[in-house]
Amino acid sequence: MTTLTRRSALKLFAGTAAVGVLAGCGTGGGKNADGSVTLRFSWWGNDVRNKQTQQVIDAFQKAHPSIKIQAEPGVWSGYWDKLATQTAANDAPDVIQMDLAYIAEYGGRGALLDLSKQSQLNLSAFDQNTIKAGQYNGKLYGISTGQNALAVFANVKVFQKAGIPIPDDTKWTWDDYLKTAQALAAGAGNYGSSYGITDQSLSIWLRQRGEQLYTQDGKTGFTVDGVASFIAFQKKLLDAKAAPPASVAQEDTGAAVEQTLAATNKTGMSFWWTNQLGALEKATGSDIKLLRVPSQDGKPQDDGLFYKPSMYWSASSRSKHPAEAATFIDYLVNSTDVAKVITTERGFSTSPSIQNAIKPLLTPTDKAALDFLTEIKPELGQPPAVPPTGSSKAADALGRHVTDVLFGRASAQAAAAGFKSDADNMISSAQK
Repeated sequence: MTTLTRRSALKLFAGTAAVGVLAGCGTGGGKNADGSVTLRFSWWGNDVRNKQTQQVIDAFQKAHPSIKIQAEPGVWSGYWDKLATQTAANDAPDVIQMDLAYIAEYGGRGALLDLSKQSQLNLSAFDQNTIKAGQYNGKLYGISTGQNALAVFANVKVFQKAGIPIPDDTKWTWDDYLKTAQALAAGAGNYGSSYGITDQSLSIWLRQRGEQLYTQDGKTGFTVDGVASFIAFQKKLLDAKAAPPASVAQEDTGAAVEQTLAATNKTGMSFWWTNQLGALEKATGSDIKLLRVPSQDGKPQDDGLFYKPSMYWSASSRSKHPAEAATFIDYLVNSTDVAKVITTERGFSTSPSIQNAIKPLLTPTDKAALDFLTEIKPELGQPPAVPPTGSSKAADALGRHVTDVLFGRASAQAAAAGFKSDADNMISSAQK
């Protein structure tokens, strides 16, 4: 098999259909000596997720002795570069944990199996919204593991140390957030806030201004001024000493969950998805209060929040065992035994049978996340458009441009213009 550098692999994947790039290197293999087949299974996560997932794998193999599962866990920071390299080399895992930001990228280039055509996967428990969330260009490239929402995670221990009350999230603005972060930093000797330098945080910010990250027809839907205002707020946090210096922030961005500033009790507020509450509470040893993201006007119905598919189960289109891959995915989404192990760690399933199965098992942490999701439901807007093909590296571009501003190398306006240019070029190049 030809050896690819990471850079050349990413170019190959970006410039091709990602299928048949290298002859003779298809995913998976034939049957094992005992007549079984082996599926490679990749996911990103943390210690909690890894242990739960291995339990699920063990139970599946016991129930399906003819299918062996080769676990390939990873962490978010390196997961996508590795998957791009594997896909370009026709060596992608059979079953893949997929994210909203990448599902069109991989599905649109022919790298994912159309799950709607796999009879082994029973989708009858899921409503049309759940199924639609995994579709791109009319094909089902992933089935959602559950739903979650972005929230501000308020570390109760840090707030208590600073001697300040947790804010009322039904009326707070971004100015209130900044003042709270300043007070935390001064009172607790910690950083008041981590930065929210992700495309999903930007999406929320833009929605508050009546803009959107991407349009339904696969273009960028934001102005330079909209992004500049987002970046300028990050700079305000820095200048107010409410958030860490640029060099610390840069390290934090690429850290595993358990090693982040938030997880090590070095910051009072941070932005995470609701399904990550369990991992963060375990890491911090502190109660964490989920708060709505602030809005521009202090009205929660204007905060831009939405239910997001936590992640998806997808399968490689090059798998030599598509039926077995679909069987495993069916087990992951429909088995109540799986649900009782994972509960809500990958989001709250929309399947009624799964919801009923885990209800007696919900921990106080699970209930807190579910209560938050239930409470914000009347305020939510429509989900944003699926990020188009070519946009998967836009988040990296955003991080680079924001970091330039934090280091004093660029103005917010220049960084925003650079980001919009990068995002537009990524999308147009991919769609030619």
